Amino acid sequence: MPMNPQNRCTGPSARCSFLIAGALAIGTVLASVPVHARAVTGPVKHVLLISVDGLHAVDLKRFISSHPDSTLAALVRHGIDYTRASSPAPADSFPGLLALITGGTPAATGVYYDVTWDRDLAPPGGPCRPGGARVAYNEAIDGSGPHGIDVSKLPRNPRRGCLPVEPWRYLRVNTVFDVVHTAGGYTAWADKHPAYAIVEGPRGDGVDDLFTPEIGTNGEGEGSAAERITASIAHTEAYDAGKVHAVINEIDGLRHGGRTPAPVPELFGLNLQTINVAQKLAGYAGAGGTPTPALEAALLRVDAMIGRLRGALAKRGLAGSTLIIVTAKHGNGPITDRPVRHIDAASLRRVIAKAAPGELAQLTADHGALVWLRHHRFAATVARGIEASRLELGIRKVLWGARLALWFRSPAHDSRSPDLVVVPDDDVIYGKPGATKRVEHGGFLDDDRHVALLVSGPMLANPGLLVRTPVFTASVAPTMLALLGLDPVRLDAVRLQGTPLLPLSLGEKTQSSP
Repeated sequence: MPMNPQNRCTGPSARCSFLIAGALAIGTVLASVPVHARAVTGPVKHVLLISVDGLHAVDLKRFISSHPDSTLAALVRHGIDYTRASSPAPADSFPGLLALITGGTPAATGVYYDVTWDRDLAPPGGPCRPGGARVAYNEAIDGSGPHGIDVSKLPRNPRRGCLPVEPWRYLRVNTVFDVVHTAGGYTAWADKHPAYAIVEGPRGDGVDDLFTPEIGTNGEGEGSAAERITASIAHTEAYDAGKVHAVINEIDGLRHGGRTPAPVPELFGLNLQTINVAQKLAGYAGAGGTPTPALEAALLRVDAMIGRLRGALAKRGLAGSTLIIVTAKHGNGPITDRPVRHIDAASLRRVIAKAAPGELAQLTADHGALVWLRHHRFAATVARGIEASRLELGIRKVLWGARLALWFRSPAHDSRSPDLVVVPDDDVIYGKPGATKRVEHGGFLDDDRHVALLVSGPMLANPGLLVRTPVFTASVAPTMLALLGLDPVRLDAVRLQGTPLLPLSLGEKTQSSP
């Protein structure tokens, strides 16, 4: 479909109509926004996106049932609860966030995890030739360069003068922030590592107010005090509260630091880690999603944080024109009160090395494992070697070849696709010896991917609607643009993958979802 030259979407009768196929029709014509307009003029003038990492659909259901006076329960009463929403696989923070802001899976974004391998890049040091390089976009690249990143730790691109590849340049598609910024809107985002400057988009300028305070490295309590935030639920809560305060500053017409006047963003949001850490440290009291007391307390604290944001919007008179979206980049698994099996990732590494000596380029392992080889032709040999150790390694299945191509682009034709994916049993987490985490993410299993998705605002028809039709979190991106009056087709991943809008309705009654 040709792109709308005015960069806008004017409702189901115009350019965005093809994206609504199979969804509930949007009841109100979405106001259009000229490319250089300063403000959105439709019924939704602001979108606040909140990613509560680890928040499953079952967590949300149980919480609002037991806390009917909570902020989340109020948002459900005034919104739409998508009870069968799935994040992309692998269910890691990078793919999960990028789905929300690009509308694409890793096959479109080119980003499979925060630590991956690219066969076309060169390492930070040594000869600059396309022999392959580890690509780490986590706390390991913190420094004093642009966006708080040490460029000397980045892989280099031999095809672009050996320039360092910053996270935003690694992304193959644009973001919702790019589209809103290009249309003259003001954007903001807060996240957990400087590497999350990837949200800026390939041009590096999509977010007007980016706040990425480092959360630290280690959930097991090692390292400096600054690195031990995630070893404590209370410390993580304090960290999250700082980001909430920054977003409240933005709602109040300031930059995140609270000193410089700025427009209230048309598109903004943040990531919260408290529930993610509580799940890892305290876990669940039952397989049905019953939280432990510590996790229950964390849910209450996050609810209070979201309540603070909602209250700030009301105080500024913005509640009537702001759409709030609460979801998660990923879930965490297994949801169980039984002990998990912590299997040393080095065991998996040894099995691969035995099957194909010298061929392992990168192993990224959590609640699943991605395997990159130096030569793709060894994939079948390695797969057989791993499957021969199925019991020892707690493996459910190994994806490679045609089975893996159902998920990703072929590694034979894409420099970043993993050669194999290891899907473990539900109760298996790969990691370091002595690990004690109760849950983890990063895999293909339902507990990793079945996340909460709640869209709430007074402009929505059918408040309190439960949508039980399966949806994907990638649909959040085009939906946000459409409701802001911008053309979802401006998103590269939406064009590449045909990502649909979420089923919803504005301003008129519709039939309930089956």
